[in-house]
Amino acid sequence: MSIATSTPLKTANDALGIGHLVGRALIVLALLALIAAPLAVYPVFLIKILCFALFAAAFNLLVGYVGLLSFGHAAFFGGAAYITAHTVKEWGFTPELGILAGVAFAATLGLVMGFLAIRRQGIYFAMVTLALSQMVYFVFLQAPFTHSEDGIQSVPQGLLFGIIDLSKPLPLYYTVLGAFLLGMVLIWRVVNSPFGNILAAIRENEPRAISLGYEVNRYKLAAFVISAALAGLAGAVKAIAFQLASLVDVTWQMSGEVILMTLLGGIGTLLGPVVGAALVTAMEHYFAATSIPAPVLIGGCFVACVMLFRRGIVGEIRHRLKARSSR
Repeated sequence: MSIATSTPLKTANDALGIGHLVGRALIVLALLALIAAPLAVYPVFLIKILCFALFAAAFNLLVGYVGLLSFGHAAFFGGAAYITAHTVKEWGFTPELGILAGVAFAATLGLVMGFLAIRRQGIYFAMVTLALSQMVYFVFLQAPFTHSEDGIQSVPQGLLFGIIDLSKPLPLYYTVLGAFLLGMVLIWRVVNSPFGNILAAIRENEPRAISLGYEVNRYKLAAFVISAALAGLAGAVKAIAFQLASLVDVTWQMSGEVILMTLLGGIGTLLGPVVGAALVTAMEHYFAATSIPAPVLIGGCFVACVMLFRRGIVGEIRHRLKARSSR
């Protein structure tokens, strides 16, 4: 009897071990591909993908793992871009200090917005974040240092840590890649921690989490601030990389675009937002020079995804792989 029961258990453990090995091998291959990517693809295009991928991953931390749909994440992304651009260009900050200033601003703004928004749920939470984001947009529209619709242009890239020349494409790419990987590792660590388990419990059944004694609002606020800070990191790095901070980064359309990226890739998956950001950015880039309207194609892809892949691209692949392994 013990032999009969131990054989399936051993087979399951072997399969689990093989799955871990395959996962680690895929991670190594992905890292090698990212390192070698500038040799085959234009680095500036890759930098744009990495910035928006980090932005989408930060948004997904909130909507996918806490269940809070924010319509105001552009405030953190664009706000950090403005602060970084201003501090570097006007105050003479080094790139790393400018990025830290942008992230600190985004985290502080996230603390304020989150404190006001987390007391609402569902569509009411989304509307509060949208309203607050629009207030931030009009502040940056009227503030003297933002130069209104012209934005802050010709932001100096400078030397990172006094060594790395960010005016050269390859050092700039690997700097942005480092920021992206740092953000992804932080998100992975948050999700796979006791804190992440509590966030998942809040997402699945908030009243039960409250009945177990958890201060739900504190956990939601902490997740909101972390998500805002990571979105700010993406915006700050983008301002340095493209030497520009503009109103486009603060508009509600930018918040809508990051929602689209996350839905296409797969909500609640670590790599889904990255895939969605790469797909949307690539379509916008390659169809911009043609007569084909990119928004129409992106909208068509979104409709097809909703109809055929409701879990998103990565989410659907993961679901089918699990279904096949369970058989």
